[in-house]
Amino acid sequence: MPEPRIIGSAPILLVKDVVASANHYRDRIGFSYERFWGEPPCFCILWRDNFHLMLSQVEDPTAIVPHYKIVENMWNVYFWVDDVEVLYDELKRRGANIDYELCDQPYGCREFGVQDLDGYDIAFGQDMDPPADDGNR
Repeated sequence: MPEPRIIGSAPILLVKDVVASANHYRDRIGFSYERFWGEPPCFCILWRDNFHLMLSQVEDPTAIVPHYKIVENMWNVYFWVDDVEVLYDELKRRGANIDYELCDQPYGCREFGVQDLDGYDIAFGQDMDPPADDGNR
């Protein structure tokens, strides 16, 4: 019998305003969503290319601490992509807040980052010398 496999994941970001944040991810970063949960809305699941991101509204905005405020230059979410330059151009056209420009990193990724309404850094990177596809990523 084959071992069970993890088939997806969904980072969760705490946000001040779930509706504004969801619309920002839709309009500026190209994610989609179908609905909000709660009354008033307090939770949303977004997706792009079958990868998910969850947003959960907090009552106390001081609970929101982007990782870079604790560890220098640290992202909250990192997505690998198959064409980082095309995505970079798309997000610039959409008006995303690019917080660091397209660059080559010493760990072998060409990447850039955007910052959302709550100050989270969302990075998009492409392996410059990708290993053979073994199905693990």
